[in-house]
Amino acid sequence: MKELLLAHDLGTTGDKASLFTSGGTLLASAFHPYGTRYERPGWAEQDPADWWEAVRVSTHRLLLEAGRAPADVAAVGFSGQMMACLPVDVAGHPLTAAIIWADQRARREAEWLRERVGTEEVYRITGHRASPSYTAAKLLWQRAHYPELKEATHRILQPKDYVAYRLTGVMATDYSDASGTNLFDLKERRWSEPIMERLELPMEILPPALPSSTIIGGVTREAAEATGLAIDTPVAIGGGDGACATVGAGVVRPSDAYNYIGSSSWISIVSAEPLYDPEQRTFTFAHLDPRYFFPTGTMQCAGGSYDWLDRLLRGAEGEPLYRELDALAASVPAGAKGLLFLPYLIGERSPHWNPNARACFVGLTMAHGRAEIARAVLEGVALNLRTILGAFRQQGARIDGLRVIGGGARSDLWRQILADVLDVPLLRPRLAAEATALGAAIAAGVGVGLLPDYGAATDWVAVGPGEMPQPEAVAGYDKLYPLFVAAYKALSPLFERLADYTEGGKKA
Repeated sequence: MKELLLAHDLGTTGDKASLFTSGGTLLASAFHPYGTRYERPGWAEQDPADWWEAVRVSTHRLLLEAGRAPADVAAVGFSGQMMACLPVDVAGHPLTAAIIWADQRARREAEWLRERVGTEEVYRITGHRASPSYTAAKLLWQRAHYPELKEATHRILQPKDYVAYRLTGVMATDYSDASGTNLFDLKERRWSEPIMERLELPMEILPPALPSSTIIGGVTREAAEATGLAIDTPVAIGGGDGACATVGAGVVRPSDAYNYIGSSSWISIVSAEPLYDPEQRTFTFAHLDPRYFFPTGTMQCAGGSYDWLDRLLRGAEGEPLYRELDALAASVPAGAKGLLFLPYLIGERSPHWNPNARACFVGLTMAHGRAEIARAVLEGVALNLRTILGAFRQQGARIDGLRVIGGGARSDLWRQILADVLDVPLLRPRLAAEATALGAAIAAGVGVGLLPDYGAATDWVAVGPGEMPQPEAVAGYDKLYPLFVAAYKALSPLFERLADYTEGGKKA
Protein backbone atom coordinates (compact mmCIF):
# COMPACT_ATOMS: atom_id res chain seq x y z
CA MET A 1 0.00 0.00 0.00
CA LYS A 2 1.33 3.45 -0.90
CA GLU A 3 1.38 5.03 2.55
CA LEU A 4 4.92 6.34 2.94
CA LEU A 5 6.07 9.92 2.47
CA LEU A 6 9.65 10.62 1.39
CA ALA A 7 11.01 14.04 2.32
CA HIS A 8 14.27 15.57 1.15
CA ASP A 9 15.72 18.44 3.18
CA LEU A 10 18.36 20.18 1.07
CA GLY A 11 20.24 22.12 3.71
CA THR A 12 23.43 24.13 3.64
CA THR A 13 25.70 21.19 4.47
CA GLY A 14 23.93 18.32 2.71
CA ASP A 15 20.70 16.53 1.89
CA LYS A 16 18.80 14.54 4.49
CA ALA A 17 16.28 12.05 3.15
CA SER A 18 13.61 10.92 5.62
CA LEU A 19 10.85 8.34 5.31
CA PHE A 20 7.62 8.84 7.27
CA THR A 21 4.41 6.89 7.62
CA SER A 22 1.14 8.67 6.92
CA GLY A 23 0.74 8.90 10.70
CA GLY A 24 3.98 10.84 11.16
CA THR A 25 6.28 8.04 12.37
CA LEU A 26 9.88 8.41 11.21
CA LEU A 27 11.02 5.06 9.79
CA ALA A 28 14.54 5.94 8.66
CA SER A 29 16.75 8.75 7.44
CA ALA A 30 19.94 9.07 5.40
CA PHE A 31 22.29 12.01 4.99
CA HIS A 32 24.73 12.82 2.20
CA PRO A 33 26.98 15.91 2.53
CA TYR A 34 28.14 18.49 0.04
CA GLY A 35 30.41 21.48 0.31
CA THR A 36 30.25 25.25 -0.01
CA ARG A 37 32.86 27.40 -1.68
CA TYR A 38 33.81 30.64 0.09
CA GLU A 39 36.22 31.99 -2.52
CA ARG A 40 36.11 35.59 -1.27
CA PRO A 41 34.82 37.33 1.84
CA GLY A 42 31.05 37.51 1.58
CA TRP A 43 30.81 34.88 -1.19
CA ALA A 44 29.11 31.49 -0.81
CA GLU A 45 28.49 29.13 -3.74
CA GLN A 46 27.44 25.52 -4.27
CA ASP A 47 27.47 23.16 -7.24
CA PRO A 48 23.93 22.06 -8.19
CA ALA A 49 25.35 18.72 -9.35
CA ASP A 50 26.22 18.09 -5.71
CA TRP A 51 22.56 18.59 -4.70
CA TRP A 52 21.39 16.02 -7.22
CA GLU A 53 24.12 13.55 -6.28
CA ALA A 54 23.17 13.92 -2.60
CA VAL A 55 19.50 13.29 -3.38
CA ARG A 56 20.37 10.31 -5.57
CA VAL A 57 22.65 8.68 -3.00
CA SER A 58 20.48 9.43 0.04
CA THR A 59 17.36 8.05 -1.65
CA HIS A 60 19.05 4.76 -2.49
CA ARG A 61 20.48 4.47 1.01
CA LEU A 62 17.20 5.36 2.69
CA LEU A 63 15.13 2.77 0.84
CA LEU A 64 17.78 0.15 1.53
CA GLU A 65 18.05 0.91 5.25
CA ALA A 66 14.28 1.16 5.70
CA GLY A 67 13.75 -2.13 3.91
CA ARG A 68 10.79 -0.74 2.00
CA ALA A 69 9.94 -1.08 -1.67
CA PRO A 70 9.92 1.99 -3.93
CA ALA A 71 6.27 1.20 -4.71
CA ASP A 72 5.41 1.92 -1.05
CA VAL A 73 6.26 5.62 -1.47
CA ALA A 74 3.06 7.61 -1.99
CA ALA A 75 4.78 10.93 -2.67
CA VAL A 76 8.07 12.81 -2.50
CA GLY A 77 8.28 16.29 -0.97
CA PHE A 78 11.02 18.87 -0.62
CA SER A 79 12.40 21.36 1.83
CA GLY A 80 15.33 23.47 0.72
CA GLN A 81 17.66 26.29 1.69
CA MET A 82 16.10 29.52 0.50
CA MET A 83 17.11 32.77 -1.26
CA ALA A 84 19.57 31.24 -3.70
CA CYS A 85 20.03 32.14 -7.36
CA LEU A 86 20.56 29.42 -9.96
CA PRO A 87 20.07 30.33 -13.63
CA VAL A 88 19.37 27.36 -15.91
CA ASP A 89 18.95 27.10 -19.66
CA VAL A 90 15.94 25.71 -21.50
CA ALA A 91 17.25 22.17 -21.03
CA GLY A 92 17.59 22.70 -17.28
CA HIS A 93 21.40 22.84 -17.30
CA PRO A 94 22.91 25.19 -14.69
CA LEU A 95 24.65 28.16 -16.28
CA THR A 96 26.70 29.07 -13.20
CA ALA A 97 27.33 27.82 -9.70
CA ALA A 98 24.43 28.58 -7.36
CA ILE A 99 24.83 31.68 -5.24
CA ILE A 100 23.29 30.56 -1.93
CA TRP A 101 21.53 32.36 0.92
CA ALA A 102 24.72 33.16 2.86
CA ASP A 103 26.27 35.13 0.00
CA GLN A 104 26.48 38.89 0.56
CA ARG A 105 28.33 40.08 -2.55
CA ALA A 106 25.41 41.88 -4.23
CA ARG A 107 25.39 44.99 -2.02
CA ARG A 108 25.46 47.49 -4.86
CA GLU A 109 22.66 45.64 -6.61
CA ALA A 110 20.54 45.70 -3.45
CA GLU A 111 21.09 49.44 -3.28
CA TRP A 112 20.05 49.77 -6.92
CA LEU A 113 16.88 47.80 -6.11
CA ARG A 114 16.12 50.30 -3.36
CA GLU A 115 16.74 53.20 -5.71
CA ARG A 116 14.63 51.84 -8.58
CA VAL A 117 11.68 50.55 -6.54
CA GLY A 118 11.91 52.42 -3.23
CA THR A 119 12.84 51.16 0.22
CA GLU A 120 9.31 51.22 1.60
CA GLU A 121 7.77 49.89 -1.60
CA VAL A 122 10.02 46.82 -1.68
CA TYR A 123 9.17 46.04 1.95
CA ARG A 124 5.42 46.60 1.42
CA ILE A 125 5.21 44.41 -1.70
CA THR A 126 7.55 41.58 -0.78
CA GLY A 127 7.43 41.62 3.02
CA HIS A 128 11.22 41.97 3.04
CA ARG A 129 13.67 44.83 2.87
CA ALA A 130 15.95 44.99 -0.17
CA SER A 131 19.06 43.01 0.72
CA PRO A 132 21.96 41.14 -0.90
CA SER A 133 20.68 38.07 0.97
CA TYR A 134 17.80 37.69 -1.46
CA THR A 135 17.58 36.31 -4.97
CA ALA A 136 16.86 39.62 -6.74
CA ALA A 137 20.16 41.28 -5.89
CA LYS A 138 22.10 38.09 -6.67
CA LEU A 139 20.38 37.83 -10.04
CA LEU A 140 21.25 41.45 -10.84
CA TRP A 141 24.87 40.80 -9.85
CA GLN A 142 25.10 37.76 -12.13
CA ARG A 143 23.64 39.62 -15.10
CA ALA A 144 25.98 42.56 -14.54
CA HIS A 145 29.11 40.40 -14.36
CA TYR A 146 28.09 37.73 -16.89
CA PRO A 147 26.15 39.51 -19.68
CA GLU A 148 25.87 36.28 -21.65
CA LEU A 149 23.42 35.00 -19.03
CA LYS A 150 20.74 37.39 -20.28
CA GLU A 151 20.17 35.39 -23.46
CA ALA A 152 20.92 31.95 -22.06
CA THR A 153 18.76 32.02 -18.92
CA HIS A 154 15.44 30.21 -19.18
CA ARG A 155 14.52 30.09 -15.49
CA ILE A 156 15.86 31.12 -12.09
CA LEU A 157 15.51 28.22 -9.64
CA GLN A 158 15.93 27.57 -5.94
CA PRO A 159 17.80 24.46 -4.70
CA LYS A 160 14.73 22.30 -4.11
CA ASP A 161 13.21 23.49 -7.40
CA TYR A 162 16.26 22.30 -9.32
CA VAL A 163 16.16 18.86 -7.75
CA ALA A 164 12.39 18.62 -8.25
CA TYR A 165 13.06 19.41 -11.92
CA ARG A 166 15.66 16.63 -12.08
CA LEU A 167 13.03 14.23 -10.73
CA THR A 168 10.09 15.31 -12.86
CA GLY A 169 11.24 17.42 -15.79
CA VAL A 170 8.97 20.24 -14.56
CA MET A 171 10.29 23.68 -13.54
CA ALA A 172 8.29 25.35 -10.75
CA THR A 173 8.60 26.89 -7.32
CA ASP A 174 6.25 27.40 -4.39
CA TYR A 175 4.91 30.48 -2.64
CA SER A 176 7.27 30.22 0.32
CA ASP A 177 10.48 30.07 -1.74
CA ALA A 178 9.13 32.76 -4.06
CA SER A 179 8.53 34.97 -1.02
CA GLY A 180 12.28 34.89 -0.31
CA THR A 181 13.32 36.46 -3.60
CA ASN A 182 12.47 40.19 -3.23
CA LEU A 183 10.48 39.67 -6.46
CA PHE A 184 7.18 38.27 -5.12
CA ASP A 185 3.99 40.09 -4.20
CA LEU A 186 3.40 38.52 -0.80
CA LYS A 187 -0.26 39.36 -0.26
CA GLU A 188 -1.30 38.63 -3.85
CA ARG A 189 0.74 35.40 -4.01
CA ARG A 190 2.19 36.18 -7.45
CA TRP A 191 5.36 37.56 -9.02
CA SER A 192 5.52 41.35 -8.88
CA GLU A 193 5.34 42.83 -12.37
CA PRO A 194 6.12 46.36 -11.12
CA ILE A 195 9.37 45.24 -9.49
CA MET A 196 10.43 43.17 -12.49
CA GLU A 197 9.70 46.06 -14.85
CA ARG A 198 11.68 48.57 -12.78
CA LEU A 199 14.60 46.17 -12.62
CA GLU A 200 14.38 45.57 -16.37
CA LEU A 201 14.02 41.84 -15.84
CA PRO A 202 11.81 39.62 -18.03
CA MET A 203 8.90 37.93 -16.24
CA GLU A 204 9.44 34.69 -18.16
CA ILE A 205 12.64 33.83 -16.28
CA LEU A 206 10.57 33.24 -13.14
CA PRO A 207 9.08 29.74 -12.76
CA PRO A 208 5.37 29.26 -11.97
CA ALA A 209 4.76 29.89 -8.25
CA LEU A 210 2.41 27.28 -6.77
CA PRO A 211 0.99 26.16 -3.41
CA SER A 212 3.49 23.94 -1.60
CA SER A 213 1.30 20.84 -1.73
CA THR A 214 1.03 20.99 -5.55
CA ILE A 215 1.98 17.74 -7.30
CA ILE A 216 4.06 19.07 -10.17
CA GLY A 217 4.60 15.70 -11.84
CA GLY A 218 5.81 12.16 -11.43
CA VAL A 219 9.30 10.67 -11.27
CA THR A 220 10.63 10.20 -14.79
CA ARG A 221 12.14 6.94 -16.03
CA GLU A 222 15.63 8.49 -16.02
CA ALA A 223 15.24 9.83 -12.47
CA ALA A 224 13.82 6.50 -11.30
CA GLU A 225 16.90 4.70 -12.57
CA ALA A 226 19.14 7.24 -10.83
CA THR A 227 17.39 7.27 -7.45
CA GLY A 228 15.71 3.89 -7.09
CA LEU A 229 12.23 5.43 -6.87
CA ALA A 230 9.31 4.02 -8.79
CA ILE A 231 8.42 5.64 -12.12
CA ASP A 232 5.54 8.15 -11.83
CA THR A 233 5.83 8.52 -8.04
CA PRO A 234 4.08 11.87 -7.34
CA VAL A 235 6.38 14.78 -6.46
CA ALA A 236 5.14 17.77 -4.44
CA ILE A 237 7.06 21.00 -4.93
CA GLY A 238 7.28 21.48 -1.15
CA GLY A 239 8.64 24.63 0.47
CA GLY A 240 11.59 26.61 1.65
CA ASP A 241 13.31 25.29 4.75
CA GLY A 242 11.90 28.06 6.93
CA ALA A 243 8.35 27.32 5.84
CA CYS A 244 8.78 23.56 6.22
CA ALA A 245 10.37 23.96 9.64
CA THR A 246 7.41 26.08 10.69
CA VAL A 247 4.94 23.32 9.87
CA GLY A 248 7.31 20.63 11.17
CA ALA A 249 7.44 22.42 14.51
CA GLY A 250 3.65 22.22 14.65
CA VAL A 251 3.40 25.99 14.21
CA VAL A 252 0.26 26.11 12.08
CA ARG A 253 -2.02 28.48 13.98
CA PRO A 254 -1.84 32.22 14.66
CA SER A 255 0.08 32.99 17.88
CA ASP A 256 2.26 29.84 17.63
CA ALA A 257 6.01 30.63 17.77
CA TYR A 258 9.29 28.74 17.45
CA ASN A 259 13.06 29.10 17.24
CA TYR A 260 15.09 27.13 14.72
CA ILE A 261 18.80 26.60 15.32
CA GLY A 262 20.73 25.24 12.36
CA SER A 263 23.53 26.81 10.35
CA SER A 264 21.46 29.97 10.62
CA SER A 265 18.78 30.62 13.23
CA TRP A 266 15.42 32.30 13.23
CA ILE A 267 12.42 33.08 15.37
CA SER A 268 9.04 32.87 13.64
CA ILE A 269 5.39 33.31 14.48
CA VAL A 270 2.21 32.63 12.46
CA SER A 271 -0.17 35.37 11.40
CA ALA A 272 -3.17 35.86 9.11
CA GLU A 273 -1.55 38.98 7.60
CA PRO A 274 2.03 40.09 6.92
CA LEU A 275 3.71 41.86 9.83
CA TYR A 276 5.32 45.13 8.76
CA ASP A 277 7.97 46.34 11.21
CA PRO A 278 8.44 50.14 11.05
CA GLU A 279 12.19 49.56 11.49
CA GLN A 280 12.21 46.65 9.00
CA ARG A 281 14.10 44.42 11.42
CA THR A 282 11.79 41.49 10.78
CA PHE A 283 10.21 40.23 7.56
CA THR A 284 7.41 37.95 6.43
CA PHE A 285 7.35 34.75 4.35
CA ALA A 286 4.44 32.82 2.88
CA HIS A 287 3.44 29.86 5.06
CA LEU A 288 3.00 26.39 3.53
CA ASP A 289 -0.69 26.78 4.37
CA PRO A 290 -1.82 29.39 1.81
CA ARG A 291 -4.11 30.99 4.42
CA TYR A 292 -1.20 32.16 6.54
CA PHE A 293 2.14 33.95 6.73
CA PHE A 294 5.05 33.54 9.09
CA PRO A 295 6.81 36.73 10.21
CA THR A 296 10.46 35.96 10.90
CA GLY A 297 13.70 37.35 12.18
CA THR A 298 16.77 35.46 10.93
CA MET A 299 20.39 35.69 11.95
CA GLN A 300 23.03 34.49 9.52
CA CYS A 301 25.40 32.37 11.57
CA ALA A 302 24.12 30.46 14.62
CA GLY A 303 25.04 26.78 14.47
CA GLY A 304 27.50 27.95 11.84
CA SER A 305 29.36 29.84 14.57
CA TYR A 306 29.67 26.67 16.65
CA ASP A 307 30.71 24.74 13.53
CA TRP A 308 33.42 27.34 12.90
CA LEU A 309 34.72 26.98 16.47
CA ASP A 310 34.69 23.20 16.16
CA ARG A 311 36.70 23.29 12.92
CA LEU A 312 39.10 25.84 14.38
CA LEU A 313 39.89 23.72 17.42
CA ARG A 314 40.07 20.27 15.86
CA GLY A 315 41.74 21.24 12.58
CA ALA A 316 41.09 19.56 9.26
CA GLU A 317 41.11 16.04 10.67
CA GLY A 318 39.49 14.40 13.65
CA GLU A 319 36.02 13.85 15.00
CA PRO A 320 33.72 16.77 15.82
CA LEU A 321 34.17 18.20 19.30
CA TYR A 322 30.60 19.35 19.99
CA ARG A 323 30.05 17.19 23.06
CA GLU A 324 33.43 18.13 24.47
CA LEU A 325 32.76 21.81 23.78
CA ASP A 326 29.35 21.58 25.45
CA ALA A 327 30.93 19.99 28.52
CA LEU A 328 33.59 22.68 28.66
CA ALA A 329 31.03 25.46 28.24
CA ALA A 330 28.86 23.96 30.98
CA SER A 331 31.79 24.19 33.40
CA VAL A 332 31.78 27.99 33.10
CA PRO A 333 29.18 30.21 34.78
CA ALA A 334 26.69 32.26 32.78
CA GLY A 335 28.41 35.25 31.20
CA ALA A 336 31.58 33.32 30.24
CA LYS A 337 33.59 35.30 32.78
CA GLY A 338 33.02 38.58 30.96
CA LEU A 339 33.71 37.32 27.45
CA LEU A 340 31.31 38.40 24.68
CA PHE A 341 31.05 36.96 21.17
CA LEU A 342 29.44 38.86 18.30
CA PRO A 343 28.27 36.06 15.95
CA TYR A 344 28.59 37.90 12.64
CA LEU A 345 30.91 35.56 10.74
CA ILE A 346 29.05 36.09 7.44
CA GLY A 347 27.51 39.50 7.99
CA GLU A 348 24.08 39.78 9.54
CA ARG A 349 20.43 39.97 8.64
CA SER A 350 18.09 40.50 11.59
CA PRO A 351 18.26 42.74 13.42
CA HIS A 352 21.08 44.82 11.91
CA TRP A 353 20.89 44.08 8.17
CA ASN A 354 24.56 44.77 7.82
CA PRO A 355 26.52 42.60 5.36
CA ASN A 356 29.72 44.25 6.62
CA ALA A 357 29.20 43.11 10.22
CA ARG A 358 32.05 40.94 11.47
CA ALA A 359 32.40 38.41 14.27
CA CYS A 360 34.67 39.14 17.19
CA PHE A 361 35.38 38.33 20.81
CA VAL A 362 35.16 41.29 23.18
CA GLY A 363 36.81 41.13 26.57
CA LEU A 364 39.30 38.36 25.80
CA THR A 365 42.06 37.96 28.40
CA MET A 366 44.76 35.47 29.35
CA ALA A 367 42.31 34.08 31.89
CA HIS A 368 40.00 32.83 29.13
CA GLY A 369 40.40 29.41 27.57
CA ARG A 370 38.47 26.99 25.40
CA ALA A 371 35.67 26.64 27.95
CA GLU A 372 34.94 30.36 28.11
CA ILE A 373 35.24 30.74 24.35
CA ALA A 374 32.81 27.87 23.75
CA ARG A 375 30.27 29.32 26.18
CA ALA A 376 30.66 32.82 24.74
CA VAL A 377 29.83 31.50 21.24
CA LEU A 378 26.64 29.80 22.49
CA GLU A 379 25.66 32.89 24.46
CA GLY A 380 26.45 35.27 21.59
CA VAL A 381 23.95 33.51 19.34
CA ALA A 382 21.33 33.59 22.10
CA LEU A 383 21.94 37.30 22.81
CA ASN A 384 21.45 38.14 19.15
CA LEU A 385 18.21 36.14 19.11
CA ARG A 386 17.08 38.18 22.11
CA THR A 387 17.22 41.28 19.93
CA ILE A 388 15.00 39.57 17.35
CA LEU A 389 12.53 38.42 20.00
CA GLY A 390 12.43 41.97 21.36
CA ALA A 391 11.57 43.30 17.90
CA PHE A 392 8.52 41.02 17.73
CA ARG A 393 7.37 42.03 21.17
CA GLN A 394 7.73 45.70 20.29
CA GLN A 395 5.35 45.05 17.40
CA GLY A 396 2.75 43.62 19.76
CA ALA A 397 3.42 39.90 19.32
CA ARG A 398 2.70 37.89 22.46
CA ILE A 399 5.17 35.04 22.86
CA ASP A 400 4.64 33.10 26.08
CA GLY A 401 6.48 29.96 24.99
CA LEU A 402 8.92 29.08 22.24
CA ARG A 403 9.24 25.74 20.50
CA VAL A 404 12.88 25.02 19.71
CA ILE A 405 13.95 22.83 16.80
CA GLY A 406 16.92 22.13 14.53
CA GLY A 407 20.29 20.48 15.05
CA GLY A 408 21.27 22.97 17.74
CA ALA A 409 18.23 21.90 19.75
CA ARG A 410 20.03 18.64 20.54
CA SER A 411 22.29 20.51 22.96
CA ASP A 412 20.86 20.50 26.50
CA LEU A 413 23.19 23.34 27.45
CA TRP A 414 22.29 25.54 24.48
CA ARG A 415 18.57 25.11 25.15
CA GLN A 416 19.05 26.22 28.76
CA ILE A 417 21.12 29.21 27.68
CA LEU A 418 18.34 30.17 25.26
CA ALA A 419 15.68 29.90 27.96
CA ASP A 420 17.76 32.07 30.31
CA VAL A 421 18.83 34.71 27.77
CA LEU A 422 15.37 35.01 26.19
CA ASP A 423 13.58 34.64 29.54
CA VAL A 424 10.90 32.46 27.98
CA PRO A 425 9.90 28.82 28.61
CA LEU A 426 10.93 26.44 25.86
CA LEU A 427 8.80 23.66 24.40
CA ARG A 428 10.30 20.58 22.78
CA PRO A 429 8.52 19.10 19.75
CA ARG A 430 8.96 15.44 18.96
CA LEU A 431 11.55 14.95 16.21
CA ALA A 432 12.84 18.48 16.75
CA ALA A 433 15.92 17.91 14.58
CA GLU A 434 13.75 16.55 11.72
CA ALA A 435 11.25 19.41 11.67
CA THR A 436 12.11 20.63 8.16
CA ALA A 437 11.76 17.14 6.69
CA LEU A 438 8.55 16.67 8.65
CA GLY A 439 7.07 19.83 7.11
CA ALA A 440 8.04 18.68 3.61
CA ALA A 441 6.43 15.29 4.24
CA ILE A 442 3.22 16.92 5.45
CA ALA A 443 3.06 19.09 2.31
CA ALA A 444 3.47 15.98 0.16
CA GLY A 445 0.84 14.14 2.21
CA VAL A 446 -1.63 16.98 1.69
CA GLY A 447 -0.80 16.97 -2.01
CA VAL A 448 -1.74 13.33 -2.57
CA GLY A 449 -4.68 13.34 -0.14
CA LEU A 450 -3.11 11.19 2.59
CA LEU A 451 -3.55 14.13 4.97
CA PRO A 452 -6.61 16.41 4.99
CA ASP A 453 -4.75 19.69 5.57
CA TYR A 454 -1.81 21.23 7.45
CA GLY A 455 -3.67 20.87 10.73
CA ALA A 456 -2.34 17.30 10.66
CA ALA A 457 0.88 18.79 12.02
CA THR A 458 -0.76 19.18 15.43
CA ASP A 459 -1.25 15.39 15.48
CA TRP A 460 2.17 14.58 14.04
CA VAL A 461 4.13 16.93 16.29
CA ALA A 462 3.75 16.05 19.96
CA VAL A 463 5.12 18.81 22.18
CA GLY A 464 6.51 18.35 25.66
CA PRO A 465 7.81 20.79 28.26
CA GLY A 466 11.38 21.97 27.90
CA GLU A 467 13.74 24.24 29.75
CA MET A 468 12.47 26.93 32.11
CA PRO A 469 14.32 30.22 32.71
CA GLN A 470 16.51 30.18 35.81
CA PRO A 471 16.00 33.45 37.73
CA GLU A 472 19.63 33.90 38.71
CA ALA A 473 20.90 33.33 35.17
CA VAL A 474 18.16 35.56 33.74
CA ALA A 475 19.27 38.40 36.01
CA GLY A 476 22.87 37.97 34.91
CA TYR A 477 21.99 38.01 31.21
CA ASP A 478 19.80 41.08 31.74
CA LYS A 479 22.98 42.89 32.79
CA LEU A 480 25.07 41.38 29.99
CA TYR A 481 22.64 42.08 27.14
CA PRO A 482 23.11 45.91 27.07
CA LEU A 483 26.87 45.33 26.80
CA PHE A 484 26.31 43.01 23.84
CA VAL A 485 24.18 45.67 22.12
CA ALA A 486 26.72 48.41 22.93
CA ALA A 487 29.60 46.31 21.58
CA TYR A 488 27.96 46.07 18.16
CA LYS A 489 27.15 49.77 18.05
CA ALA A 490 30.70 50.70 19.01
CA LEU A 491 32.32 48.39 16.47
CA SER A 492 29.92 48.98 13.57
CA PRO A 493 31.92 51.90 12.09
CA LEU A 494 35.06 49.77 12.21
CA PHE A 495 33.27 46.96 10.35
CA GLU A 496 32.62 49.37 7.47
CA ARG A 497 36.27 50.39 7.29
CA LEU A 498 37.38 46.76 7.40
CA ALA A 499 35.03 45.95 4.52
CA ASP A 500 36.62 48.71 2.44
CA TYR A 501 40.06 47.37 3.26
CA THR A 502 39.12 43.76 2.41
CA GLU A 503 37.33 44.53 -0.85
CA GLY A 504 39.46 47.31 -2.27
CA GLY A 505 42.85 46.82 -0.68
CA LYS A 506 42.50 50.18 1.01
CA LYS A 507 44.22 50.90 4.24
CA ALA A 508 41.89 51.46 7.15
